[in-house]
Amino acid sequence: MSIQEDCSLTTQINLYYDVSRPERRPAPLLIALHGYGANKRQMMREARLIAPDDFAIVSLQGPYQHIREPKEQGGPLRFGFGWSTNFRPGESHQIHHKALNDLMGALADDGTIESNRVFLLGFSQSCALNYRFTFSNPQRLRGVIGICGGIPGDWDTNEKYQQITADVFHLAGTRDEFYPPDRITDYEKQLATRARSVTFRSYDAAHEIIDEMRTDVKQWLIDRNKTSEGS
Repeated sequence: MSIQEDCSLTTQINLYYDVSRPERRPAPLLIALHGYGANKRQMMREARLIAPDDFAIVSLQGPYQHIREPKEQGGPLRFGFGWSTNFRPGESHQIHHKALNDLMGALADDGTIESNRVFLLGFSQSCALNYRFTFSNPQRLRGVIGICGGIPGDWDTNEKYQQITADVFHLAGTRDEFYPPDRITDYEKQLATRARSVTFRSYDAAHEIIDEMRTDVKQWLIDRNKTSEGS
C-alpha cells in the first residue's frame, strides 16, 4: 500500500461583507478589516465612526470562523473570525488579496466607488495582511491605515514588495500588550522605504481603537481624499 501525501483540490468559499453607501456616488471608499476574533458588524460600527460622511464603507469578514468563550458563564456561544492560519499561510494571503481585488472591482463596476480613491484600514491581525496587499499592488490604493498591528515578517526578503503611490498612516498604543513600543520601534523607518509618505503616531492606549485615533484617521482621510481629487 502506498500513501500519497499533501494532495489538494481547489474549491470555492464565500466571504461576507457589509456595505454602507452614501447618497452621492461614485464615492471614495474605506475598506475596514477587523482583528482576530471579531466580525464584520463590529468593524462596520467602528468604520462608521472613522470614515468621513461622503465615503462608502465596506467591512469585510475573515474566512476562518472559531468559537469564542461567552462573556458570562453559561451565556451563549460567541463566534469570531480570523484572517490567517499557521498552516500554509501563503494560501490565506492569496484569499485576502483576491477578496480585496474582487471587492474593489465589483464596487467600481456598479458605480459605487471611484477606483482611484480607495483606502484600506486594518486593525491588529489584518494590519500586516493589508500591508502585504498594498506593497504587492503598488497602484491599487490611495492610502492604507494600520492600527495596533504589525508589518509583514518577510518585509526585507519578499521581492514582491514594491514602491507604492499610496500614503501610510500607522497608529500604535504605548500600552499595547501585543505590539509594545520596543517591538515597533523601526516600523516608521521600514515603511518609509517603500511608501510615498508615512505618518506614524503613538497614543496612550492598549490594544484598542480610542477616540483620539478615530479623530486623527478621519482627518487624515479627508486630507488625502482632497489630494486625490485635485490630482
